[in-house]
Amino acid sequence: MQKKNLILSLLSFIVILTSSFANKIKSVAKPVLSTTKAMIIDTGKFNLYDSLHLEIKGLNRHVFDYAIQGYQQLLQLGHLKKLNTLSIIDFSMPSKVKRLFVLDLVHFKLLFNTYVAHGRNSGIQAATAFSNQPESFKSSLGFYSTENIYNGKHGSSLQLNGLEKGFNDNALSRGIVMHAVNYVDEDVAKAQGYIGRSLGCPAVPEKLHAAIIGAIANGSCLFMYANDQNYLTHSHFIN
Repeated sequence: MQKKNLILSLLSFIVILTSSFANKIKSVAKPVLSTTKAMIIDTGKFNLYDSLHLEIKGLNRHVFDYAIQGYQQLLQLGHLKKLNTLSIIDFSMPSKVKRLFVLDLVHFKLLFNTYVAHGRNSGIQAATAFSNQPESFKSSLGFYSTENIYNGKHGSSLQLNGLEKGFNDNALSRGIVMHAVNYVDEDVAKAQGYIGRSLGCPAVPEKLHAAIIGAIANGSCLFMYANDQNYLTHSHFIN
């Protein structure tokens, strides 16, 4: 009987201790999350664009502003799980330049700035035509949330979930993913004036792809931009 009471007392102590520890974690974690959200949403608090010299890197200010605007809406709607990164692909730039920008919004860093492919039917040197349709082999504009990493025919690949109906919401069914290919390379760009093209996927350099998809996987925001009047006029996230 004494042994039984001792066990019950011990179990009760463990439950109380666990509950207390969990409450402490919650009390510490909540302010960090809310502070992070507030810091990210209040873009006037820290001029990320100027501090990272993104203009010098080739990213136009209005593209950055669109990305922040959409990011904030997705954040408020609860579509994002990973809040610290924002990725921007600027398809208004030719493929021979580094047009993928991965930003750390918490530590104010440019994590990656590198080459990225567009779909082969979107154009040659630059992407000028876009589609949400299967078998179009074109890139799709708009905002995405990153999903899981899986092992596909191109090795580790990152699933992309298109969040804009009519523009990119067929991304998952089309198999639009971020993966590595050997034709997305600086030497290729120098040799022919543009990098290779994909079947619609934003393919990235082999040397960087593991680090890039590892940094942005599981619920971060990705924005694919181009100076496309249909998108600029009808996207709910930038209008």
